[in-house]
Amino acid sequence: QVQLVESGGGLVQPGGSLRLSCAISRTFFTINAMGWYRQAPGKQRELVATITSGGSTNVADSVKGRFTISRDNAKKTVYLQMNGLKPEDTAVYYCNVDSPAWASPVWGQGTQVTVSS
Repeated sequence: QVQLVESGGGLVQPGGSLRLSCAISRTFFTINAMGWYRQAPGKQRELVATITSGGSTNVADSVKGRFTISRDNAKKTVYLQMNGLKPEDTAVYYCNVDSPAWASPVWGQGTQVTVSS
C-alpha cells in the first residue's frame, strides 16, 4: 500500500518560514499531479498549491508570493516552502498525490503548522 510521509511542520512566529516535505513510500509508480491542501479548525479543507509532472503550478491567492511548491521527480517528493507565515496560515497541511495506477489520489496523514507569537 502506498503511503505518503510528510515532515516539516511545527510552531513558528509570524513572519517566519517552514518547509514541508512529502515523500512517496514506493517510488516505482508514475506520478501525475502533487499538491498541498490545508484545513484549519472549523473550516473546510482548501487547496494551497499543486504542481504537475511537467512543473506547472497552481497556487491559492491567499498564499501567492509567500509559498512555493516544487517537486523532485527522481525522489518522488513534493515540497512546500512557506515564507512570511501569518497566524491565518495555521492549519493541518495535507499532501495529495495522484497516479494513473491508482483508483483515486492518495492523502498524507497531515502535519500541523502553527503560526503564533
